[in-house]
Amino acid sequence: MYTPRELDLRSLRLHQLVAQKIRADPALFSVVRETVERQLTNSMPSVSIYLLQWLDILDRGIEEALAVAVEDTERGQVLRSASPFAGVLTEDERRAFLHACSTAGGKQP
Repeated sequence: MYTPRELDLRSLRLHQLVAQKIRADPALFSVVRETVERQLTNSMPSVSIYLLQWLDILDRGIEEALAVAVEDTERGQVLRSASPFAGVLTEDERRAFLHACSTAGGKQP
């Protein structure tokens, strides 16, 4: 069983991987905005608040958005809970990451 902090750190590491991929291929950044807009149409008001914050952050550009995505702060953790970065990693990349986490006992893969 993972502690809340271990889960937060796993999410942070996953977002660090996403940030690396987007920096290598900035065209992927458009996927992020599309994800937020799609999520907004189906989200509950409690989630919409965070998605609207993400839209504001995305408007500031790639580097600002990626900096927030990998912020090891309460703000970063809260915003990652409504992450717009789904779809950046392939399913195989995501599974490989999760497998590495599980075999590392929740530590940095």
